[in-house]
Amino acid sequence: MSVRILALVGSLRAGSHNRQLAEAAVKLAPEGAEVDLFEGLAEIPFYNEDIDVEGSVPAAAARLREAANTADGLILFTPEYNGTIPAVLKNAIDWLSRPYGAGALTGKPVAVVGTAFGQYGGVWAHDETRKSVGVAGGKVLEDVKLSIPGSVTRFAETHPADDAEVAAQLTEVIARLHGDVAEPAAA
Repeated sequence: MSVRILALVGSLRAGSHNRQLAEAAVKLAPEGAEVDLFEGLAEIPFYNEDIDVEGSVPAAAARLREAANTADGLILFTPEYNGTIPAVLKNAIDWLSRPYGAGALTGKPVAVVGTAFGQYGGVWAHDETRKSVGVAGGKVLEDVKLSIPGSVTRFAETHPADDAEVAAQLTEVIARLHGDVAEPAAA
């Protein structure tokens, strides 16, 4: 069974370490799993019920929902902005939470990981993201965690895919997500 995992990155910066971490996930996906990196979070307007109307949902938001609907699970890569989740990722979660009770996240396994410059690697943002995804209906894998501190120095000259420790940890996260999707009754 091939499992499709959608990756969303909470940083819009082209060279962001979280984007690099997501690129590493694409590269390190185990056999039977495919990690697809979603492009275009910057084009999605802020969530507004007035524009979330059947038949006229903004194209970028509709594309995000379609990508999440066809995924078996999601992995969210988030930095920490001012101690919390970046607005672009929170906005994506808001769009994916609707329609209420039947959003694209409903019942889907979701892992939250990331890296940040601080000594805790963005753990506050990761916790807030898990909370938001859970409220939005996602099946948060609470015990699957990876918060990598010191991103600016750790990844100054090394891509996360080339950092053996990070590659091993990220591979384990993807394997756990893959396992939860492939055998949901065992989880």
